Amino acid sequence: MTVSVPATSANLGPGFDSFGLAVDLCNEVTAEVVPHGLHVHVEGEGADLVARDESHLVVRAARATLALLDVAVPGMRISCCDRIPHARGLGSSAAAIVAGITVAKTLVTDGDRLDQAAVLRLAARIEGHPDNVAAAVYGGFTVAWRDATGARALRLEPRVGAVALVPEEPGSTAAARGLLPEHVAHSDAAWTAGRAGLLVAAMTGRPELLLAATDDRLHQQYRAAAMPRTAALVTELRAAGVAAMVSGAGPSVLVLHGEEPPDLPLPRGWVHQPLRIDLHGARVRG
Repeated sequence: MTVSVPATSANLGPGFDSFGLAVDLCNEVTAEVVPHGLHVHVEGEGADLVARDESHLVVRAARATLALLDVAVPGMRISCCDRIPHARGLGSSAAAIVAGITVAKTLVTDGDRLDQAAVLRLAARIEGHPDNVAAAVYGGFTVAWRDATGARALRLEPRVGAVALVPEEPGSTAAARGLLPEHVAHSDAAWTAGRAGLLVAAMTGRPELLLAATDDRLHQQYRAAAMPRTAALVTELRAAGVAAMVSGAGPSVLVLHGEEPPDLPLPRGWVHQPLRIDLHGARVRG
């Protein structure tokens, strides 16, 4: 059986660790139970960079799922066709986690023992935050939060278009997160809270508000030193009236727009990637 999982962009400006958007750049993972051993095949984006053993993120997520279900398998064969660029802020790790959970639960239980809410809770525990994995599970535009039961999410139907500008050089989520201060000014928190509320309206029917709604003061300014080219491009685009923001922890830039995409400059070393919104999330394909 094969699972398809979309790329995702998190934060979307003011929705730090909360907002996510699924787009139609998908990884596919095919898995089967075999008599013994672990066999991992990877092709596509980053194929020469990832492990082929138990440390592979798809395998780790699958093992965590099997442990949660208290099911053992004699062996697994996993084949990954990766289309999501690694370490670019487009949710490649979230896609791997959600794919691993989905293939494992479907292989051993026909998927009926873990619903989407349970998949989200497990995926967020593995990933460490729920924004990307929520969009990967549910598709569309998601607002994620945590309560006593774990990660939860609300899926909304976005009415926007998206373009990604993807640099050749990778970034580091850990390094970008490490630049964030422990405390921010109350005024910056209030500013960003207002923009986050506005972004929900902009995403679901008021695209003329996207530029104002995607402004934030919680994370992008602090991460600029780790990705100066990304920060400069976001500043340039926003000055031109384009709703541009860092995609996830970067270094890709995400542009949101209404019916017509804007004309965008393409600096040397960047790839222009028009995207459609993925409304399905993780899907079992056969």
